[in-house]
Order: sequence, then structure tokens, then C-alpha cells
Amino acid sequence: MHDLIIIGGGVIGLSVACFAQRAGLSVTVLDRNPPESESCSTGNAGMVVPSHFVPLAAPGMIGMGLRSMLNPESPFYIRPRLDPDLISWCWRFFQASSRARSEASAPALAASQLDSRALYEQLATRDGLDFGLQKRGLMMLCASEEALQHELALKPAAARLGVALEPLTPEQARALNPGVDITCAGGVLFPLDCFLSPPQLLAALRAAILRSGGEIRHGVEVTGWDASGDAVRAVKTSAGDVSGAQYVLAAGSWSPRASSGLRVRLPMQAGKGYSITLEQPPAQLSVCAILVEARVAVTPMGASLRFGGTMEVTGLDESVSARRVAGIVKSIPRFFPQYTPNVFADKPVWHGLRPCSPDGLPFVGRFRNYTNLLAATGHSMLGVSMAPVTGQLIANALTGAPQPAYAAAFSPDRYL
Repeated sequence: MHDLIIIGGGVIGLSVACFAQRAGLSVTVLDRNPPESESCSTGNAGMVVPSHFVPLAAPGMIGMGLRSMLNPESPFYIRPRLDPDLISWCWRFFQASSRARSEASAPALAASQLDSRALYEQLATRDGLDFGLQKRGLMMLCASEEALQHELALKPAAARLGVALEPLTPEQARALNPGVDITCAGGVLFPLDCFLSPPQLLAALRAAILRSGGEIRHGVEVTGWDASGDAVRAVKTSAGDVSGAQYVLAAGSWSPRASSGLRVRLPMQAGKGYSITLEQPPAQLSVCAILVEARVAVTPMGASLRFGGTMEVTGLDESVSARRVAGIVKSIPRFFPQYTPNVFADKPVWHGLRPCSPDGLPFVGRFRNYTNLLAATGHSMLGVSMAPVTGQLIANALTGAPQPAYAAAFSPDRYL
């Protein structure tokens, strides 16, 4: 019997396992998917973004969601359906999207991601993990003057939070990316942001866990729990009962389903995202970018270039919407004229379901109703960015080590 059973083999679950092993604990990871399958993190943009201190539940997002229902190609979409969980989530999302709530969440998001960035550097240097970490910053490219002024207006808040922000002219953006034709009104550069290769990261974490004596069991799905009083005795799975001293729920968008029957409440909706990776792009960026109006992320990964976008709140629906993908492809030439739609023709489309909490903050920490059950889920679009710090916070909770002040903002009990 291992010290820790982790439900979920994505980037969060693997990071929890890695940092728990650092703290001297033995671990077993239970992954519902087969070994060759892709997790929610495999095809994402691979960005580490202290710059993203404004939560998903930000002022104006409800209005954007309502307007998007009329546009099948919009970057943010909530599919209407008669689902009590969705209705409850939308109400909580509305409550969280005030300016005051958004500003109150910013310090925790910025500080945790700055810590996560430092932990990524440790993993690459001290632990020798190779996942293509590039510390070249992030460009926010704006097609319009209005969007540019909105981005520049973040500078005072960014400065207070220790996140550097530099104005970027179109000429400076092109100078950072030789050979790439960039059309924009300007932008901002966040020099502390980084990018990496998600497939390499996942492979490196798995290898590190196995080298340290951990176990990763694939094709194992949670079917229930054996819990008595304030303690979990075992997790029931498709492969039989699995017991450990402590348990971490890190099942991403499937966490509410996996925790069914327990006295916990994790209000989440799955937010579908898509990406297309060009193995031979017509020109290669040197710095990752976000195309602000289109809400499209662009990341160089070795010789390839990945374009990702959309937040489609549709429940646990893994179908591919051709109209959403078309919206991504159509928006790109506005910023990069070399990337005409035919460049993307017949390229495979990846999709994944991001676990979105109503307030845009993850659920990380120990549940108060159980002495040996913790949560590590609900990271929305920040799963890769916050993976190492999530692992460290869980390891601290498991061993009784001191926690940073911002850990309280991520309490998994805040909706009980």
C-alpha cells in the first residue's frame, strides 16, 4: 500500500506525484485513459503565464458569453442546456465576475504562477527534466487600438503583483520574430512568461515518477468510494479497490463525477479547447503569443508551431465543432498574413476538456470533511502553468509544511 493514491494522470496528477515523491512519499497514480491516449494537457499551448492574473470569471465575460450564442465561431461559448449543474455554475460565475472579485483573485493567481515558474526552472535544472522550457516571454498582440489600450491599462496592476509588462510596437514584435510577417496595432510583452512542450513535459514527469519507484496504472476508472466517518478507506475502481494512506482527486473535468458519493462539492464545467499543430510552418515564431481579439494562443515547440483557442462550455462532450475550429483558422491571417487558411487544410485537430471552476481559481488543498482526501483540480486554462505549484501545495498539505498565504484562496471547500 502506497502513501498516496492520485486519481488522475494528467499534468496536475503527475505533478502532484512528482512533488509528493520529493517529500518522501510513495505514490500510485490511477489514470482512466490507456497509455497511448492524450490528456487535456497534451495539445494545449504549453504556456507558463504569471501574466494571466485576471481570472476567467472577469468583468464582461457574461456579456461575451451571451453574445457568443449568436456566433458559432466565437472564441467563448456557453452551450445552453437544461442542466441544473450548468445553471448553478453560471449563477456562481456571474457572482464571481465582478470587478471586486476579479481584483481580489489576482494576487493569488500571480503569486502562485510566479512560484510555479521558479519550480519549472528547478525541474529543468536541479532535476534534469527536459521539456523544452523557453524563457523568452509572451507577446499579447492587438489588432485594434482599443484592445491595445486595454492591455496597456493592466500595467499598474501587473507592477503591484511583480509581473513585468513592456509596451510593444509592431516593429518590436517583428524584431523579436525574424522572418514572420506580423500585422498588429501593437501589443505588450510579458518577459517573465515562458513556454514549453506539453507532450515532453508529460513524458518527463511519467519517467521521473517511475524512476523514483512510483506506480502509474492506466485504464483504471473510479466507480465509487469506501468512506467511513471522516476518512476514506479505499477508492473503488474498474480494476478493484485501491487503498492508500491518503488520496488526491486530480481528475480534471471528470472530478465531480469521480467524487460522486463523497461529502464534497466541486462545481465545475468542462471548457472545450482546440489546437492545430503545424509541423512545417511557413515561418517560425521565436516568442509565444496570444492574439488578443481572437483569443488564440500561438506557441513554437521545436520546429513546429501550435495554434490553440476557444472556451466552449458544453459539458463532458468530446465532439469536435468544425465551426469553432474554423473560427480559430479564420482569425489567424489578421495577425499573421503568411498563415492563410489553406496552410491549415487537412491538418489534424486536437481537442481537450478544461476543468473550469465558477470563480476561475483552482481547487487545491485538503477537504474538511475528510482527514485523508485532497483536491487538485479546476485549473481552467492554467493547468500547465500551475502544475508544479499545485504539486508543491499538495505536498505541503500532506507533510504539514508551511503554506504560502495565497493557498487559502484555492480552498476546495469554498462552495460547501
